[in-house]
Amino acid sequence: MKRQTFLASLGLAVATFALPAFAASPDAPAIDGRQLGLLWIAPFAGILLSIAIMPLVAPHFWHHHFGKVSAAWGLMVIVPFALIHGVPTAAYEIIHLMLLDYIPFIVILLALFTVTGGIHIKGNLRGSPSMNTALLAIGTALAGWMGTTGASMLLIRTVIRANDDRKHKIHVFVFFIFLVSNVGGALTPLGDPPLFLGFLKGVSFFWTTTHLFSEMLVCAIVLLAIFYALDSYWYRKEGRLKSDPTPESPVRIEGGFNIILLAAIVGVVLASGTWKPGVHFTVFHVTLELQHVLRDLCLVAICALSLKLTSRKIRSDNSFSWGPMAEVAKLFAGIFITIAPAIAILKVGNDGAMAPLVALVTNPDGQPNDVWYFWLTGILSSFLDNAPTYLVFFNLAGGDPIILMGPLASTLAAISCGAVFMGANTYIGNAPNFMVKAVVEASGVRMPSFFGYMAWSSVFLLPLFILITFLFF
Repeated sequence: MKRQTFLASLGLAVATFALPAFAASPDAPAIDGRQLGLLWIAPFAGILLSIAIMPLVAPHFWHHHFGKVSAAWGLMVIVPFALIHGVPTAAYEIIHLMLLDYIPFIVILLALFTVTGGIHIKGNLRGSPSMNTALLAIGTALAGWMGTTGASMLLIRTVIRANDDRKHKIHVFVFFIFLVSNVGGALTPLGDPPLFLGFLKGVSFFWTTTHLFSEMLVCAIVLLAIFYALDSYWYRKEGRLKSDPTPESPVRIEGGFNIILLAAIVGVVLASGTWKPGVHFTVFHVTLELQHVLRDLCLVAICALSLKLTSRKIRSDNSFSWGPMAEVAKLFAGIFITIAPAIAILKVGNDGAMAPLVALVTNPDGQPNDVWYFWLTGILSSFLDNAPTYLVFFNLAGGDPIILMGPLASTLAAISCGAVFMGANTYIGNAPNFMVKAVVEASGVRMPSFFGYMAWSSVFLLPLFILITFLFF
């Protein structure tokens, strides 16, 4: 897809849907969740299972038809919803969810994907234990501000080149996924898609920085220490077995202008959460606020600027393509449509079809059980996508950002940590995991199989998450 066509299509979508919404008007034809049974959740479960299983069992079919699969699951909600509850109600539920979550979600991912794809690190470093640990630590810190996808794609090729003369190096890339592709994303809403969905729901920008910092720091320190010990052992054992095919050379950054644009993205998103001019308008019973519209228009403009000012060679050196972004856009369109009935049911709590799940995460005194929120969110995030999983449990906990940031702050922290951290348990828990695996294998390194990777995560991550449970939840 040519970049001009891509941006034109995105601009049309922005103009058509008017971007992010935050509330419904009182006369909105919303569905009452008490009228919905568990069967309505089947398409949501179906699309998540398709994402988890089909790339493994039918990769060729999935590669060519994932958009059609996503559309089919979405239609399994839209058509019966319209027939049973009426076209206005179906239209409102879908449009509200698209305006509230989908478009701003895709726009921020597009901005981070485009800008980080224009930053290229040249040169080669020596993959010693101290250098590898430093690279993973830097990547972990960067992930919170440029996204786990952006930080992973920015640094993975540098790590590959640094270790191309090492015999034992699979552990380097496994821990890279643990830290850079997952744990580091807990610092800000820009770090990981689940936290950005929380930001769109009203969670303050720096809430994650202050309330998840300790949990993230413990995970990072423990994993970095284990990695350094493991890498030191293999480094001493193997020695310098062969000459470095890419000798050490000075490191320099190309496309540095995109670093300024990255800072602009942070500023724009932060401003949209603090500047409240009080200007709003309504589209099909959904209230839109001016600052949110301007935020997403600015993000699209930043994308265009990055594409215009970054040379094609830099993007080519980064193996940049629109394929991953197109896949995310198509799949999440289906996810956000199919999740609508689940959210409606969760909103009515004990009066809905998910009352047993509500009871499971609720203590006898009526207060939420943070341990269950952490582990249930985490387990589902391990095998399903962590962004919609976060959204489900966010609504299960009440969905009120003021209460969740205040009296129930520990519950929101448990949900956030479960979604962000445990996305590292499998290749399919978070999008960057599979992207890193693909890039590493393309370089000639054989990565662990699906279950082989789970063996690594079971040994190193599950005990860590048990420790996090005792320390914080």
